[in-house]
Amino acid sequence: MAVEEGSRTILFVDDHDILYRSGTERVLTPFKRHASNPVVPAREFPWEVAIGWTSIYRDPDTGKYQLWYQAFTGDRLEKRTQDCAVCYAESDDGIHFEKPMLDLLRFENHAKTNIVLIGNGGYSYRYGNAVVVDPDPDDPANLSDSAKRYKMSYFDWAGVGDQEYPGLCVAFSPDGIVWTKHPLAPLSRMAYGKGVFGGPVPFADDDSEPWLIPLSMSDAVDSMWDPVRNVYAIYVKMWIDGPDGGQFWKHAMGRIESPDFVNWSKPQLILAPDDNDSSHVEFHTSPVFYHAGRYFGLKQIRDRGTGGGTINIELAVSRDGLTWERPFQNRYVLPRSDGNAFDSGSIFTNATPVILEDEIRFYYGAYSGGATDANDRGHLSGVGLATIPRDRFAGIRPVAVSDQATVAKPHEHVGQVTLKPMDLSDVKALTLNADASEGEIRVEVLGASGRRIRQYGREDAVVIRGDGLRHAVRWKGAGSE
Repeated sequence: MAVEEGSRTILFVDDHDILYRSGTERVLTPFKRHASNPVVPAREFPWEVAIGWTSIYRDPDTGKYQLWYQAFTGDRLEKRTQDCAVCYAESDDGIHFEKPMLDLLRFENHAKTNIVLIGNGGYSYRYGNAVVVDPDPDDPANLSDSAKRYKMSYFDWAGVGDQEYPGLCVAFSPDGIVWTKHPLAPLSRMAYGKGVFGGPVPFADDDSEPWLIPLSMSDAVDSMWDPVRNVYAIYVKMWIDGPDGGQFWKHAMGRIESPDFVNWSKPQLILAPDDNDSSHVEFHTSPVFYHAGRYFGLKQIRDRGTGGGTINIELAVSRDGLTWERPFQNRYVLPRSDGNAFDSGSIFTNATPVILEDEIRFYYGAYSGGATDANDRGHLSGVGLATIPRDRFAGIRPVAVSDQATVAKPHEHVGQVTLKPMDLSDVKALTLNADASEGEIRVEVLGASGRRIRQYGREDAVVIRGDGLRHAVRWKGAGSE
């Protein structure tokens, strides 16, 4: 339920705003794949063996879409700088994308490419490309100068020889195309097993293996602007220790934050797999976005026991970004496709959904194998698009039958939801986002005592039927004013 634009939106993805409900159940809304998928196919160019991480931005003034995607080049280059390159595409409608050939970075004998950032060429891959775009640089509320309006976080190795370390790196751009790496790197060191996975946690006075960092971030970082705390936040995959205390057992969800995208806090572990997860399950990464008073996590649930680590997507919810609920655990908002579709193996979500007036768009990278099988040239790959109607992450519906002993007779397909008290004195209109095509909805108002208000009861309500994002909530007679 929502009031007019500029006011509060109440979502039923959790029970935070609900006092109680009876005869009802919460239903997840699975994302719907677009018929044009993949909207960006892989292998159009030789540097696109597989597409993984993505970020997208839609300019609210022009409607133009900018897409950044990680293209894996297939482990065949002598130098590792381009093994995982960041590529750029753009679109006017978010469905038909073009890959502009730029005079920025070449690939083998290709002088022009759509590659906009490559790695440092250290021990391991450059990895990830999470982009945050600040407000219009002409806006006094802008958080940075125009040269740094676009901010990218990624994993890479930095330094020379014995002083080379893996960790968080960042780059800045005025337009999302020409990028400048920040000279300080890594800004937060990350653990890297280097062949000692499962080894014991080092002692506090042992500095012989500086890469062995307990409860450290791993190699994927998803950045976002946190409007509640007014900081940049990165949600990361973090290593947790195994049953025997050995390091690098499986991945969980962590968070760091920064006021300026350069100085970052110490990683904080905030959520790990639990008893209701399969023993093979871990959180590959957990990109987060903020919308309508909630933090939403598009958790990549990786099953290491299936096909090289296949990935499905689970929706998680938080009120503060730190304490998380998994109300749809073991149900997937975006499951991998059946058969040999481009997204039948691994799905890589991001923290940048595009929120339109009537629809929310979720872009994702994917390939038809497990998470570690990107170099298999037999796989399909690309960037996919999935959608939901605006704000329909989940809904409440009546159960089929309520026949407990405390009712005089069974109720079939009847349920009610009572919201927590709220001040409606300045509210001029209410709208309801609901699909009542197979039934009807009536809304009534209760007073502070919990008693119904005359002329605003359910018998006075204008019945809501049909499927609509903004049903007008009205009452007959005086209640319609």
